[in-house]
Amino acid sequence: MARKYLNHLKAIEEITKAAQLAALLEVSGWPKPGNVHRTADLPDTRYEHFLAGAISMSTAVKNAAMQGVKAGEGKIKVNEIGVGNHIKKMVSDIKKSHLGGNTHLGVSLLFIPLAAAAGKTYVEYGKISSKNLRKNLKLIMRSTTPQDTVTVYDAILMVSSMQELGKVRKEGSPDLYDKSARKKLLENKISLYEVMKESSKWDDDAKELVSGMRASFEIGYPTILKVFRETGDINIATVHTFLKILSKSPDTFIARKIGLKEEKDVAKAVRVGRKKSKWISETAESILKLGGLKTKEGRRALYGFDRLLHRAGGELNPGTSADLTAASLMIAILCGLQF
Repeated sequence: MARKYLNHLKAIEEITKAAQLAALLEVSGWPKPGNVHRTADLPDTRYEHFLAGAISMSTAVKNAAMQGVKAGEGKIKVNEIGVGNHIKKMVSDIKKSHLGGNTHLGVSLLFIPLAAAAGKTYVEYGKISSKNLRKNLKLIMRSTTPQDTVTVYDAILMVSSMQELGKVRKEGSPDLYDKSARKKLLENKISLYEVMKESSKWDDDAKELVSGMRASFEIGYPTILKVFRETGDINIATVHTFLKILSKSPDTFIARKIGLKEEKDVAKAVRVGRKKSKWISETAESILKLGGLKTKEGRRALYGFDRLLHRAGGELNPGTSADLTAASLMIAILCGLQF
């Protein structure tokens, strides 16, 4: 019994380290075009702010992993993991750690369910594989509760403004800025999964959470493994994963910023923004075809692309693609990647 307890504690520590390391590798990857990275900042957010956030997420991730372990042991039900509380804790701790604004909201939404799923997976199988990790992730998200939704609403409002988020249609989930939103969520028993399903129409982080993290597991994770096997360089693997994810779909963080200048409704705004920012995804794809960081031509194009996006002063920052890259890295590390 004592050995089993110690093994579970060790697993929780390893899950926590995996999350922190993934966040550190993602922000350090350079040059990730338009993002904060080790050689580029944004007007109000510096590389060091992301480092502070990565360190301060440890308690929330550890708590989520511990609840996942308890669910795996049968000590609590899956819907008692409290995903929302852990997300709120992570967002709150990160906000207190620096003055650089919203650095890790998307990462918090993705890392907490992953950490809980990892804890549960370790208990059930004695190790973590991508297949079983994803299976438990899907189960945890489908088991979320209305209380999870309320606390995630609170977390989002801690670090986001109405100008950044836009408004949702009246027939959708309650608007974040609706004064009676929490009451409506609880009375109508709207789970976090249901809210994310609605939000997935305009936000790819939400889409990840209702698709079993399709982009992270099916695009990002395999790309990390492939590029790292080819190069032995974790920075190249990180940057190419970011470019691969960005090449597949216009970034919804950029699309929302662009579209909200013309449309107040967030779903309409993102449709407008996706069309106007499609060229960014096409450029990412063309850079990969040139070889990216593996060739002289690819490097030249990549550095130029990074400079071009940064000239917009944060307006063209592919933040959602960065979130998905971080999740992909966490999956890879949980499944045994070492460099």
